[in-house]
Amino acid sequence: MTEHRRLRRKAARIAGPVGALVGALLLSACVTDSPAPGEGIGFREARFQEISTMQTYRVCVDDAMKVDAEARAKGSPGAYLRAARLLEKCEAELGTDVAGVAQEERMRAYAVGIIDYVKGGDLAKAQANLGKFEQAFADYDLYLPNGASFIDTMDLLTGRRPVPNSYDISMLNVSRDLGSELERVRFWKRN
Repeated sequence: MTEHRRLRRKAARIAGPVGALVGALLLSACVTDSPAPGEGIGFREARFQEISTMQTYRVCVDDAMKVDAEARAKGSPGAYLRAARLLEKCEAELGTDVAGVAQEERMRAYAVGIIDYVKGGDLAKAQANLGKFEQAFADYDLYLPNGASFIDTMDLLTGRRPVPNSYDISMLNVSRDLGSELERVRFWKRN
């Protein structure tokens, strides 16, 4: 038994420093690098700036929508143009910092602006803004309540795309009523 005690003491003397070394290594593996000073704050400041910019944008759009509602009530082309300019200004003041924020909301507001330019009679500006819409929101489209494509419909209404033949109209995602009307216009232009 004495031999057994002696071996146990020797193992304890060896295990002490080895155990401490293993413990230190394990604890050091748990320590993580802390972020650089200000990195978390910088993110928060940027996020706060995005939120602040979007609040300003929403106030601007609300004001423009009030003008749009007045234009609908009066049927005034000038009021439609004023609403369209306000909506265009709202998007322009937004800047590139928040280009990916609230895309669908921004697309809808910009689309109303394009439609208001059409209703106001400024087809050249509607065409130009439709091009900007497609650049800003590449690979995205809005769908009208009848399921028609906003971009295809506006392409035809603004004259950006020439009035196609009946086969080409059927290939576009436009309402039947618009397709029929375009075919009627095409018929009377030829006859």
